[in-house]
Amino acid sequence: MPERYDKHHLVPFGEYMPFSRLLERVGITQFIHFPGGFDAGAGSSLIHIPGLPSALALICYEAIFPNELGRALDAPADAPRWLLNVTDDAWFGLTSGPYQHFAEARLRAIELGLPLVRAANTGISAVTDGLGRILVEAPLGTEAVLDSPLPQALAPTWQYRWGSATSGLIGVAFLVFCLASRKRRWAKTPQP
Repeated sequence: MPERYDKHHLVPFGEYMPFSRLLERVGITQFIHFPGGFDAGAGSSLIHIPGLPSALALICYEAIFPNELGRALDAPADAPRWLLNVTDDAWFGLTSGPYQHFAEARLRAIELGLPLVRAANTGISAVTDGLGRILVEAPLGTEAVLDSPLPQALAPTWQYRWGSATSGLIGVAFLVFCLASRKRRWAKTPQP
């Protein structure tokens, strides 16, 4: 059976209009008009390509989100061993956008310790290892075929195991520390 994956993080203002009713009242409309519009897919899921370990598909904009593993980790025996990022960066043109988009995808590879295979219609296409090191690359605006062995996944990282819960806990601890420090300073301040 062929694999299927539907993008679930739609691009705001391009693929969906946040606060559409309110914004349309003031004349702001969606940039891309498509009959019927776009609907988000079900969410993260693995794809299986014969002869390769399971992969986590990330379509375009989804590669910038650190918590894309989601439901893909519900079956640890079949956990993703690499990331597949397919993207259309043509609309960026020859700007810094494709470089920034590629850097975000590499960051996902580093966070998760998973190799990244990235196919972009106008570049930057590449294969990186789980440390984000570029093994092969097709630069921006270059038509090319990349041939590279798939690097091995690293041992599960902190982000892979626990997601962004750790950064949330650090944020809460910092907030508690700041409030406690403020309370102590206020208590030491002479009151009139």
